[in-house]
Amino acid sequence: MRKIEIMDTTLRDGEQTSGVSFSAAEKLTIAQLLLEELNVDRIEIASARVSEGEFQGVKGIMAWAEEKGYTNRIEVLTFVDNGLSLDWMTKTGARVQNLLTKGSINHLTHQLKKTPEQHFSDIAKTISLAQEKGIATNVYLEDWSNGMRNSPEYVFQFIDFLSTQTIKRILLPDTLGVLIPSLTFDFISQIKSRYPQLHFDFHAHNDYDLSVANVMEALKAGVDGIHLTINGMGERAGNAPLESTVAVINDYLPEIHINVKETALFSVSKLIETFTGYRIPANKPIVGDNVFTQTAGIHADGDNKNNLYFNDLLPERFGRKRKYALGKTSGKANIEKNLQELGLQLNPEDLKLVTQRIIELGDKKQTVTKEDLPYIISDVLDSQTYQDKITVVSYLLSHSKGMRPSTTLCLDMQGEVIEEHAQGDGQFDAFMNALTKIYKSKKLALPTLIDYAVRIPPGSSSDALCETIITWFYNDKEFKTRGLDSDQTVAAIIATQKMLNVITN
Repeated sequence: MRKIEIMDTTLRDGEQTSGVSFSAAEKLTIAQLLLEELNVDRIEIASARVSEGEFQGVKGIMAWAEEKGYTNRIEVLTFVDNGLSLDWMTKTGARVQNLLTKGSINHLTHQLKKTPEQHFSDIAKTISLAQEKGIATNVYLEDWSNGMRNSPEYVFQFIDFLSTQTIKRILLPDTLGVLIPSLTFDFISQIKSRYPQLHFDFHAHNDYDLSVANVMEALKAGVDGIHLTINGMGERAGNAPLESTVAVINDYLPEIHINVKETALFSVSKLIETFTGYRIPANKPIVGDNVFTQTAGIHADGDNKNNLYFNDLLPERFGRKRKYALGKTSGKANIEKNLQELGLQLNPEDLKLVTQRIIELGDKKQTVTKEDLPYIISDVLDSQTYQDKITVVSYLLSHSKGMRPSTTLCLDMQGEVIEEHAQGDGQFDAFMNALTKIYKSKKLALPTLIDYAVRIPPGSSSDALCETIITWFYNDKEFKTRGLDSDQTVAAIIATQKMLNVITN
């Protein structure tokens, strides 16, 4: 098998994501995870001379790396600047530089305003000075992809020069994200056939959403290393994402060996999400919240019948689990899958009722979670204990700043529709006051509310289903009713309607 080096540049190129800046402590934590949990071969952690915070971050990482023996696996972006970057590196303890140079005649002419010979001479001096300081050198050919498109003779002249220098690797970045897969394969093939003895890395950007495809073609063309970032972070549309690239290499390039541990991808991805504040899209391959969730009931049914809707991307590979979404499209098979995980079982008739209730909730709330199921079951089974003779037909709840909450209630009492309005200390209190007016007009008494409890499933968010449990006292006895809705007040009203039917039946 062919061994490919993976260099993660989340801490350098990934930090160029707009609005992202890691603290020194965060950089150390991420570096430790990348090298010890994910087991990438190398990491690029910073650009030299950027800031005092960057200096302290690199210094902290290198102190840890020295103890662990990882010094040669940690790299810093440097510049052709008469040794200033190298002095900066020496003070931090870093020992591998990724020297940024011009890989296209366009950049060289218009940005540096130098000839190729002048540029090469400056690079040679920098490499020589690095050797004197005990620093190994890799060389970035910035804008190399445009160089191959518009000035390939310059690129080959440059690599001819680099082949005479004491360097470890030549790094080929698609700096502006201009490549498509066919061009990637063509350009890398030309270079590898011409310089088989040299080590080349490919650094993809995702401007056309082709970064993973371009990495695949670079590997097929014989490239020796690839640069990736966690969650595809990076400037503009980002870089090639580590998680997707690792999965596709393992599944479709069996001749290639990489060291990355798949099982750690998800946990590291989520930590980076936390540190950066950039949310991972729910549909992002491998690490998105929804990518291992089956929504359609027919898919859950197929999974019950010989895993018909499974593919090679099994969630367990990445430290995750398959989920079956609950909503209006889920059907009984999805519900049964979730019940199995909870250790619950329903008879066919109750399962049918629970399914119908989930469909109703799904029309109001996009998904219902597995943790909601016990509440839904409780609500459905509780509703079977009485017949609805009294119904809350409609209500209007009002709550404005500086004014008392009020409710207008319309109640159907066994065919007679009665409307009443009242105010209260809160929306539910106003509702109960309107209800009390109706019952007093009929010379009927209501139970006394003695306890009111609200709960949502563990780990739920603000749009979660809410269960309201109300304890009532009536005719010397206590009893409880439950209401379930994504709105707390509506759940309380549902529980109250159940109470009205309990005392009527």
